[in-house]
Parts: sequence; C-alpha cells; structure tokens
Amino acid sequence: MTAVLAAGTVPAYPVHLTAEPRPDRPSRGLWLIKWLLIVPHAIVLAVLWAAFLVLTVVAFFAILFTGRYPRAVFDFNVGVLRWSWRVAYYAYGALGTDRYPPFTLHDVPDYPAHLEVDRPGQLSRGLVLVKWWLLAIPHYLVVAVLTTNGIRWVGDARVDGLAWETAEGARWVWEGGGLIALLAVVAGFFLLFTGRYPQGLYDLLLGLNRWVLRVAGYAALMTDTYPPFRLDQGGGSDPQDTLAPYAPAGTSLHAGSPLLQDDAPQAPSTTGRSSWTTGRVVSVVAGALALLLGLGLVVGGAGVSALRQDGWVTSPTLRVQTDGYAVATEPLELRGLGLDEGLGQLRVRAQDTDGGEVFVGVARADDAAAYLAGVQHTVQTGPLTADVREVEGLAPRTDPYGHDVWVASAEGPDRQSVELPATPGSWVVVVMPADGTAGLEARIDVAATMPWARPLGGALLTLGVLLLLGGGAAVALAVRAAEADTRA
Repeated sequence: MTAVLAAGTVPAYPVHLTAEPRPDRPSRGLWLIKWLLIVPHAIVLAVLWAAFLVLTVVAFFAILFTGRYPRAVFDFNVGVLRWSWRVAYYAYGALGTDRYPPFTLHDVPDYPAHLEVDRPGQLSRGLVLVKWWLLAIPHYLVVAVLTTNGIRWVGDARVDGLAWETAEGARWVWEGGGLIALLAVVAGFFLLFTGRYPQGLYDLLLGLNRWVLRVAGYAALMTDTYPPFRLDQGGGSDPQDTLAPYAPAGTSLHAGSPLLQDDAPQAPSTTGRSSWTTGRVVSVVAGALALLLGLGLVVGGAGVSALRQDGWVTSPTLRVQTDGYAVATEPLELRGLGLDEGLGQLRVRAQDTDGGEVFVGVARADDAAAYLAGVQHTVQTGPLTADVREVEGLAPRTDPYGHDVWVASAEGPDRQSVELPATPGSWVVVVMPADGTAGLEARIDVAATMPWARPLGGALLTLGVLLLLGGGAAVALAVRAAEADTRA
C-alpha cells in the first residue's frame, strides 16, 4: 500500500499519541474515586520512571559516542511513556474511559489509548548535549503550565487564588497551573451532572496531552525533531504539519511511515516478539533503584566526610545583633539518644564585627535565665538573622565575666572561642559586649567533633559504591539480553 504526500505538507511528529475519536462513555461518578483506583499504577510507574531516568542517561552516552539510541533501551522507554499515557487517559489526564489500564509496557491493540514513537536512525551527537535542557526550556515552561498543580497546606499565610480554611485556621490552597488536570475535573463535573462528555473538551485534552508527551519524547532524546508549538487536538492519528514549501509533491510513502498518508487512524506499529520480559523489567527497575540509591549514598558519604574541618563539624556563620545588652540562644536540649557521646566536644565562637571586645559564655538554661532576668536582650529563636525575639529590660547588674553561672566562657578582642564536652541538659549560649554596654553586632558559629562522622562517611561511600556496581551490572545485563533479542 502506498500513498502520496500532498504538496505543502511535512512529516508528522515522531511521537504519535492516539485515542478513540470520542470518549468511551465514562460513568457519571467513577471519576470521583479514580485517584484511589490508580494507586497501584502510580506505585509501579514511580519505579518505572526511575528506570526510565537511568536508561535515558545510558542512551545519552550511547548517542554521544555512537550516534545511536540503543534499541532495547528505546523500546523500554517508549513502553514507560505508553503506560503513563494509558493511565493518564483513564484518570485525570482525560477521563476518556472507565476500562482499567493494563499493567504492561507493550501496546494493547484493543485499549482505547495508544502511543508509538518512530525509532530514530542516526542522531546528532552534538545536539544531545543541549536539546534536553537548553533547547527544551520554552517547552518546559508550557508543560509546567499544563501539568503543575496540587493542593498545598499553607497555614495562616496570605495566599492568592482558590483557598479555604480548616477548623484550625489552616489553609488548603489549589495552586495555579495544571490546566490538564483542571480541565479533566471540569469534564468530570459535566459527566456527573449531565452524563455527557463535551466533545470539544475531550479533543482539547488529547491535544494538551499530545503536546506534553511530544516534549517528553524529545527530552528523553528519542528524536532530534523539535516539538512544534502547535495544539493538535482530537484522537486518531496525529495531524500533519502544513504550509511547508519544501515538501515535494508526489512523494510516495509506504504505510507505517512516519509521514502521514491520510487522515485515517493508523494502527499501532508492532515490533514482533517483545525483548522485555518480566524478569528483565524487574532487573532494570531494581538496578536503576540501586543506582539512584547508591549515587545518593556516595554523595551523602562524601558530604559527611567533607563536613569535618580541622576535626570539627562547623555550622554556617550567623550574624546576630541587638540594641540591648546580650544575644542569647533558645535552650538547646541534649537528652538521651546518645547525643552527648555522638557530638563529642562542642565549640562556640563569637567575634564583634566592629572589632570590639566580646564575651561568649555557655550556661545551663536555668542559670542563664536567672542572669538575664530583667535584662534587655535578644533571643535568637532560629537559624536566620530575622528569627529573633526581643526582651525588654535594663542593663545587667553584674559584668558577665567572672560570674559563676558559666560552665565555659571567654572574653576579649578578635574571635573568642569556648570548648566543652557535650553533656546532657538544657544549654544556652550568651554573647555580650565585654564592657557591658548596650548594642552588639557579632558573628557566631557552633561546632562539634562528631567522632562518628568519618566512619559513617566511609561506610556510606562503601555501600554506595557497592550499590552502584551492583545496580549497573543488573541494568547492563538486562539491557544486553534485551538488545540481543531485538537482533535475533
């Protein structure tokens, strides 16, 4: 069978999303609980998308060095996109059918939603470096509008948009965006109250999903053809690009070519016996999860090992200031859980930013409260400069140094440091001008030796490397076996 491509037309986009021309007469109320019914698919897709991410990285390097997208990897990733589209079509991507999606990567001919991607030949080695992040940015902005949505709890904060308060005064907010899900809900209400799904809304939802999945195929390196900024609505075959003066008339095409021959729906392409058996899919998913976990452990282990500087794990420097006579921290509780042994030695350092003499002391919370009673000071309530609480009062009755409330203290010019063993209890750090005057601006930091940090970092690194090796082997063996089957 052959067909002729009309003058002024160009190939359809290589990512072909199709569905029934009309919605499959969904029920009035089933859409209200589809969020629950798709939970099993959501769990499976979560791990499949982890494998999709890992295999896309594999494809990236394969294209970079060979210009080819490995066939077995391509088939797997297309299967994940296909599975995702079926679930979206059933649920809140279109609400197009009440037929439960099958659990398979492969095309199901009698299911009302399909997705195929033309297998690429030679791909650009240079384009692969930029198309998935730089070139796709304009499309990512569009996709964000189409897909980003959700309900978020924001407490008592002032918000814009649709919001409603709970009995406790908290707010649940529908965040902006998510046009696809929002329109699907609108379709759901049409079904609920009229039993009818507006055809125009159905066509629009299919067009929006087609846009998103075209971008997904491009970002996953499956094609070098840039996704069109065009909304091709409706089910059936993808509409053709038009008004291209360079497409010759009379071009003869075989059925199944990526060029569309006519407006009739095209049957999903078939690739024969599947190379992705259940065992291989499980192996790839397990390997991908191991790779991602291993990468996280390696990064975490390296980070924990790098925290130690001169034997100390030091916090970021915090700039504190007060118009009163002291800055005090909220009580720090060290009780149980082996905190005293885990932290090892503690160190507090403070320095007046104006070069004046500064006093820094550590006291038990009750003793510090007694000393600061009636004293104008600032309480640092959090890790940010703005996290403060002002306490009204007068000047302290006695100078801080030499007072017996301090477990450890130091005073003088430049940076002052006090060290003490981590001991169970409730502790407060106090920083003051050494001369007892009002007004202070200082930089402080806290550190601990954390003797377990280096062994923990080494253990995380070792476990991470083992997971990387094991996961890489599992993915490589499964892909190799699937690739061998595709060539058989």
